[in-house]
Amino acid sequence: MSINKKIELAVFDMAGTTVNENNVVYKTVQRVINDEGYDVTLDQVLEYGAGKEKYQAIIDILKNVTPCENPEEIAKSAFVNFKPILEKLYTELHVTSFDPVEALFKELKENGVRVVLNTGYDSKIANQLIAKLGWKKGIDYDALLTADDVTQGRPHKEMICKAMEMFEIIDSTKVMKVGDSAIDIEEGKNANCGLTVGVLTGAQTREQINEQQPDYILDDLSTLTHIIF
Repeated sequence: MSINKKIELAVFDMAGTTVNENNVVYKTVQRVINDEGYDVTLDQVLEYGAGKEKYQAIIDILKNVTPCENPEEIAKSAFVNFKPILEKLYTELHVTSFDPVEALFKELKENGVRVVLNTGYDSKIANQLIAKLGWKKGIDYDALLTADDVTQGRPHKEMICKAMEMFEIIDSTKVMKVGDSAIDIEEGKNANCGLTVGVLTGAQTREQINEQQPDYILDDLSTLTHIIF
């Protein structure tokens, strides 16, 4: 089933949505929190931290699953360790895109849809991932927006609004947001996107994503163009 409105901008989350990095980011979040003396599970990290800027994710995980009295202070300590650990892991990690992604991006661009990547990562890590994939700006995708580019992280609409400004798109109903977490969907709804799509290749379950009531939840991205063309 296709939609009536013409999508002009597609904003995709990275890890778990377009990039397969085996949850290394959230495993690292789990590690640095537990190094502070806690015992959080990966499922708890994914439930409360998926899709968020990573410092904020650590705070929210601590608030929701630990008896921590000063989550901001503990998060600062954990986050100091997070970046160097993740950078080392990413240097060694074999990263791939999910199978249909390059073909999907090509089809979208051939049909006049701008492709923007957005992420709760900082710019250094995001660009490191893109370099490993061999993606080229202007060829494989049109723009990248990271946590470093905004003052308010997801689920705030700022990254999507910036993407719209880049390509002079005024009507948010012509924007689609795609992601693997409820935060992605909430971000899309906060920006009044015309279409929000959850995908089950990453951090969260169908039930968790469905809490934000996306327009669609897909098993993977192979059928996404059937929705919009």
